[in-house]
Amino acid sequence: MTKYNPDKHHRRSVRLRNYDYSQARLYFVTICVKNGECLFGKIIDGKLILNELGEIVKNEWLKTTELRPNVQLHEFVVMPNHFHTIFEITHKIDNVEMYCTRPKNTVVGLVGAYCIRPNEIRPDENNANNTNNDGGVFNTPLRSPSQTVGAVIRGFKSAVSRQIGFSVWQRDMHEHIIRDRNAHARIAEYIVNNPINWEKDKFYVK
Repeated sequence: MTKYNPDKHHRRSVRLRNYDYSQARLYFVTICVKNGECLFGKIIDGKLILNELGEIVKNEWLKTTELRPNVQLHEFVVMPNHFHTIFEITHKIDNVEMYCTRPKNTVVGLVGAYCIRPNEIRPDENNANNTNNDGGVFNTPLRSPSQTVGAVIRGFKSAVSRQIGFSVWQRDMHEHIIRDRNAHARIAEYIVNNPINWEKDKFYVK
């Protein structure tokens, strides 16, 4: 296997300073496996063959819209040692309350499909409606999780690592704002053809 070269294979974030990454538009994101290891499967004759870990990555990404109703998934591919995706933030969600039923007097921990901790809104202790008659459970309103591109990807990466049992990703990601239909078509074609062009890919290792 070709030795992993961080200068060759690592893609640093090109995040624009002062840009609001919760804006409604299309985004292209690439994230890489730690140390460039081919953990998610292999490519034979241009065909992608995912292993169990690769299937976890695919399935966790497909769960994104369950937690984030303002996110729409477009083209994506799980490669042996990286992940490409185009997704769309369709609209902004600000200060939307969710409700979590939990045992009374327990501490709010990590919640949600992506292990995201929302900011808890403290219940009104003078409102008897926060508890039932036997004091067993109550509904606590919670703020919705952050809606930025970074938050979406962090949640996904955490969910994958949790399912696999260890941290698999590099810390950084590469994100690109898709500004028009031509750019979308070009990047989508690149993603779809990524397995066919694997040996020409900058992340390729033998």
